Amino acid sequence: MGQPVELLINARWVIPVEPANLVLERHAVAVDRGAIVAVLPQDDARARFAPARTVDLAEHVLIPGLINLHAHCAMTLMRGIADDLPLMRWLQEAIWPAESKHVSRAFVREGTLLAAAEMLRGGITTCNEMYFFPDAAAEAFDQAGMRAVIGVTVLDFPTPYANDVDDYLRKGLAARDQWRNHPRIGFSLAPHAPYTVSDTTFERVASLAAELDAIVHVHLHETVQEVTDSLAQHGVRPLARLAALGLLGSNVVGVHAVHLDRSDMDILSRYDVSIAHCPTSNMKLASGIAPSAGLLRAGLRVGLGTDGAASNNRLDLFQEMRHAALLAKVSTLDATVLPAHACLRMATLDSAHALGMGGRIGSIEPGKRADLCAVALDRIETRPCFDPASHLIYVAGREQVSHVWVDGELCVNKGKLPLQLRDSELLGFAAVWQTRLS
Repeated sequence: MGQPVELLINARWVIPVEPANLVLERHAVAVDRGAIVAVLPQDDARARFAPARTVDLAEHVLIPGLINLHAHCAMTLMRGIADDLPLMRWLQEAIWPAESKHVSRAFVREGTLLAAAEMLRGGITTCNEMYFFPDAAAEAFDQAGMRAVIGVTVLDFPTPYANDVDDYLRKGLAARDQWRNHPRIGFSLAPHAPYTVSDTTFERVASLAAELDAIVHVHLHETVQEVTDSLAQHGVRPLARLAALGLLGSNVVGVHAVHLDRSDMDILSRYDVSIAHCPTSNMKLASGIAPSAGLLRAGLRVGLGTDGAASNNRLDLFQEMRHAALLAKVSTLDATVLPAHACLRMATLDSAHALGMGGRIGSIEPGKRADLCAVALDRIETRPCFDPASHLIYVAGREQVSHVWVDGELCVNKGKLPLQLRDSELLGFAAVWQTRLS
C-alpha cells in the first residue's frame, strides 16, 4: 500500500526553477495538505504514493505559479480609458480625476475580483498589490483563492480613501491587523513614489517597516522627469534621497527602476534592494527600458510585474516574460542575455525572494506550498516543441494555461474558474463601472 497523498500530478515536463536550468521529463509532483511532498519520475510515484486524486497532463509543462511583483488590481476597471499618453499626463489628466470621482470600497473589491480572475487564468497565483481600500482587496483575493501581499498605500495628499498620512496609515494598519493570521494574505507598506511622498512620511514608513518587519513597496526612477524634479527639489537623485532617509534595505521592492546611473546601481547593490521590472507598462507609457540585464549582472533580485491594467493593458506575465527577454536583448545588442530559464525565474522564485517568501513559494520543491501552473503545449501553434522552457517565453501565452493550483487547491480547471468567480458576475461588475466611468 502506497503513502496516501491528496494529489498526484503527472506531467510531460516539470520545470522546478530550483535547481536552475533543469527540465524534468515525465515526472510527477505529489501534494498533500497544500504542500509539495515529492518531485520524482512517474513510475516511482506510482509505486510510492496512493493519491486521492490524479491529474494526468500528457503534453503539458508544469511550472511554479507565477508571481506578479507589482500591480494596481482595482485599476482593471479603468482599462483603456486614457491610452497613448505619457505617465504624468496620464495620471494628472485622466487617472487621478477618475479616481477622485469613483474610487470606493466597492470599486476596489469588484475591480480586484475582475483582476484576480484574469490573473488566475493566466497562471498567476500571487500578487504584490498597491492601491486603496486594502481590506476590500484582501476580501477579493481571499474569495478568489489567490495569495497576495497588499500594500498599505501612503501619499501626502487626500484621496477618496484617506485624508492625510495619519489616515492612510491608520486604515491600512487596521486592515493588516484584521487579516494578520490569514495563510495567503499578507501586507506591505506602500509609500507611492518619491514625487508623492515627503521626507517626513518616508522616515515614518521606514521606522514602521523596521518595527513590523514589513516589505516596503515603492515606485522608483520610473521617468526622466522624476529624476530631474528630484534633483531640482532635493538636490539628489531619488534613490540617494531614500537612502539618506533610511528607507532602503533588502525588504524594499523598488518598482520600474528605468533610469539608473552608476551611483544608483551602487545604491541598489549596497542596500540589496529588489526590483519589480514592468516592461510592458514602461513601453506603453514611453518611460524607457529598464537595464534588467545590468541589474542581474550586479547580483540584484529582479522580478516581473504587470503594473495596472490601465497602463499595460493586460495582467499577463507571459507577455512580461517575453517583453523582458526581448527588450534586454535588443537594448544590449546581445542575444544571449536573459535566456528563457532566467525569465521564468524572474517571474517565480526571484519575485518570491523579493517578497520574503522564497522559502515557501516560487519553485517546485518538497516542503514548499503547492502553487502550480500547467501550460498545454499540445496545439498546432505550440508544435513542434524542442525546448519547453523556450516555448514558455517565446511561443506559449496565457491562453495555454490549463490548470492552476494555490496551496494545492484547484483554482483553474481546464481553463475554467471555480464557482466563486462566476463569469456573469464579473462581466456585470465591468459593465456597471464602464457606464459610471464613461
